[in-house]
Amino acid sequence: MSHVGKISVALATVVLAMSGAAEAGDGAFGWLSGDWYLTVGATGLVAPNFEGGKKYMLSAQPIISLGKAGPAARFTSRNDNISLALVDDGGVRAGLTGKFLFSRDDGDADELRGLDPVRWGGEVGGFFEIYPTDWMRARAELRHGIQAHNGFVADIAADAFYDVTPTVRISGGPRVSFASANYFDAYYGVNAQEAVASGLSQYNPGGGLKSVGLGGAVTWKVTDLMTASLFGEYSRLEGPAADSSLVRERGDRNQFMVGVSTTYRFDFNM
Repeated sequence: MSHVGKISVALATVVLAMSGAAEAGDGAFGWLSGDWYLTVGATGLVAPNFEGGKKYMLSAQPIISLGKAGPAARFTSRNDNISLALVDDGGVRAGLTGKFLFSRDDGDADELRGLDPVRWGGEVGGFFEIYPTDWMRARAELRHGIQAHNGFVADIAADAFYDVTPTVRISGGPRVSFASANYFDAYYGVNAQEAVASGLSQYNPGGGLKSVGLGGAVTWKVTDLMTASLFGEYSRLEGPAADSSLVRERGDRNQFMVGVSTTYRFDFNM
């Protein structure tokens, strides 16, 4: 079984377990009642002009997270995608996740000329996170593409965190990402027609390891509801991504990112 397949089975088990827990509660939707939170915000960052690119640009991304309030404050990372927690007991959190994907075409970078555009779309799936200690969180996400690509992406990250002061926290840890052949084909594949139009070597990728890296952040709790952070990330493309002619001939395996973000949390009851 492939790496993505193994993670798929694990997350499917989590979703089934959550469904059973909901059914065992006050009806199928008993989990809806209680205290909830909605976190919204924005990130400004300097990152490659496309995944695998070697030129950098300034861009912005939204931050959205929805879930039930747990018994203890949770750690969050800019790597966390839009989330809806269905299970949250303070030590384990799991539920649904999604990610917006912007379109990509030759107007974004000269290096993409001659390649078919990637449509805008998204990814939807599930997430599972656990706190093995009071100062560490591990999180896994498995998502399936909608419109932009028809593949799977699995992201795994672990973050250690330490409160320097009651309002300032530092955190960081490793990241690893896997993807299926359909994902790599959309973003890194070069078919015969594209090879002629772009001048790149033809490339038909399989699935496997996508990248490994490290990330860190300094987070400031401005108020009880508002936070701001400074973050940096480094990832090295591996496997089918690193072997792509787009990366080998016009891009860079080493990907850096630095930015700032701010969020505000709204608490409500259902």
